[in-house]
Amino acid sequence: MKMKVAIFCPSAMLSRVKKIAVDKELEFMFFPYVQTKELFYQVEKAYVCDIYLFTEQIPYLLVKNKAVKKTTPCIYISLNEYMLLTTLSLLKQEREQNWNRISMDVCDEKPVYNVLSELDLQDNDIYLLQTNEWMFHDFSSIVEYHQRLWKQGKIDYVLTSLDEVEEKLKQKKIPARKIHTPSLNIELAIEEARQVAKLRQYQLNTTQIVIGYIQLKSTEAKVQSFDSNVQLRHIVDEFAHQNNACVVTNKHNRVMLFGTNSMLDHIKRHYRDFPLLHVIERRSQLPVAIGFGLGLNAKRAKENAKTALKACLDTNESKCYLVNENQDTIGPIGITKTFNTSKLYQALIHKARLNNEISYNFIQFVTLRNNEPFSSHDFALHYKVTKRSAERTINKLLAGKVIKVTGEEKPYIRGRPRKLFSLNL
Repeated sequence: MKMKVAIFCPSAMLSRVKKIAVDKELEFMFFPYVQTKELFYQVEKAYVCDIYLFTEQIPYLLVKNKAVKKTTPCIYISLNEYMLLTTLSLLKQEREQNWNRISMDVCDEKPVYNVLSELDLQDNDIYLLQTNEWMFHDFSSIVEYHQRLWKQGKIDYVLTSLDEVEEKLKQKKIPARKIHTPSLNIELAIEEARQVAKLRQYQLNTTQIVIGYIQLKSTEAKVQSFDSNVQLRHIVDEFAHQNNACVVTNKHNRVMLFGTNSMLDHIKRHYRDFPLLHVIERRSQLPVAIGFGLGLNAKRAKENAKTALKACLDTNESKCYLVNENQDTIGPIGITKTFNTSKLYQALIHKARLNNEISYNFIQFVTLRNNEPFSSHDFALHYKVTKRSAERTINKLLAGKVIKVTGEEKPYIRGRPRKLFSLNL
C-alpha cells in the first residue's frame, strides 16, 4: 500500500505543485489554503495521511504544535539562498531597475546575508525583519513594519514570506512580492518525503509485542487441587501453539504469554466470545483472570498486562481485559455487549447516508467486534477492502456523527498512531 503524503500549499501554488508531485511510490493528497489560519482545519482533515509536507515555513511553524501532537513526520520548505536569488532575479526582470532598497520578512536571516555577501552587496538599504512565533498569529505587525519603512521613504519594494502580507501591502499601494518558491525546492521536498516513506515502510515490519498474564482466581489450596496448574499450562500451551506465542510460568503461579501480531489478531477476532477464557473456566471449575498488554517493547507490554490483570482481579468473576499502548482499557473481552441495532441502522441510513448493504455490513462488523473501538485498518481488513475505501465510509460515519474518535493505537515504533472510533449513540 502506498504511503499518503499530505501537501499543504497556498491555492495560488496548487497547479504548479500538482505538476511536480508525481511519484509511483507515493500517493499525494492536496490541502490548499487561501489564508494561513485555514491550516488548522486542513491538518485535521489530513488525519489519514502518513507524511505532512508544507510548501511554506511560516504556515508550518503556525501549526507545528498541532502537527507534532499527531506524531506525523513533517517536511517543510524553508528559505534558502537559491529561493532568494531566484526571487531577486525575477524582481529585476519585472521592474527593470535596481532592487537594492528593499525590506524583507524572513524566519532566518542567514540565507539573506549569504546572498548579499556572495553578490558583494552592502546591506545598508536592505531592511530585515526576522519573524517570530507570536507574529504568526497576527500578521499586522509584519505589515506595519514594511508600511513604516515605505512612508519614511527608505524602501522601494517589499519581499515577504506570506501571501496575506503581500495582499495587504498591495491594498495600501505598496509594491510587494512574495518570495518565490522554485520548482527545484519543491522537488527536493518531495524527494525527502520519498526517503521518509521508505523508512516508514521499513518500520512497518516492526511488530508490537503482546504479553498476557493468566491467573486462576482462588485460594492457594484450591489452586493446588487443580493439579498445581498443570492443566492450566496445558490449555495455554495449546493456545500459544495456535497463535505463534510462547509460554512461561512465573513464581506467582501466573502463566505468562508472549506473542505478536498473530495473537493480537486472534484477540481482536474474539472480542465477543473469547474461547481461552471460557475453556479455562470450564475445565478448572474456577474463575480466571486474563490480562493482555500491548507495547512497542517488552517492558511497556508487561506493564500494560499487569494493569489489565489488576482490572480483572477487582471481582470474583472470570474477566479478561486488554490495555493498549496508550493505556486505554478494552473489555471485558469475551462478554457480549449489547447495543440498539435498530437505532444504529436508522442512524446509518439517515445520518451517515449509507446504503442498506453497507449499513448491514457495518452492524455486523460492530457486533463481531463486540462494540469495541476500531480503526480504519480494522475495518479494511475485516471487509477486505482498500484503506481508502474504508476511510470513505468512516468519514461518512463521522460526518453523520454515528461514530466518534475515542483514542489512538500506535502499532509501530515510529509513525502516525491510528485513530480509534466507537459508536456515538
